Amino acid sequence: MPTLLASIALVVAVLALVVGFLTYLRVRPTAEGDLPADVLGLRKEVAALRKEAAGALRHLAVVRYDAFEEMGGRLSWSLALLDDGGDGVVLTSIRGRNEARTYAKSVTSWRSDQDLSPEETEAITHARP
Repeated sequence: MPTLLASIALVVAVLALVVGFLTYLRVRPTAEGDLPADVLGLRKEVAALRKEAAGALRHLAVVRYDAFEEMGGRLSWSLALLDDGGDGVVLTSIRGRNEARTYAKSVTSWRSDQDLSPEETEAITHARP
């Protein structure tokens, strides 16, 4: 049994090394000669980078507030994490005297199918470019 576990661990370690090496080859710095020298080629490179970055969660905003009158210090918060199309998630943490609750609501095209609190709506508004 210990030999089987050791063999499995070795296979997993080798696979992790292969994946790491392939990732390094994909993202390693390129030589200057790898970039296009003409303007049209550079425009194509920029367009490809913009297309790739469009799905990244680049727009974010945090709104802090007091969820309950007896609590001070603005310990509750809503965080919007959205991509260029307004798709992503709003995370909310409501802090009470004895407990904290956390909620996640999906966002599509800057809107959510779920009811949003005013603070969540404000976070989405602030995250929008």
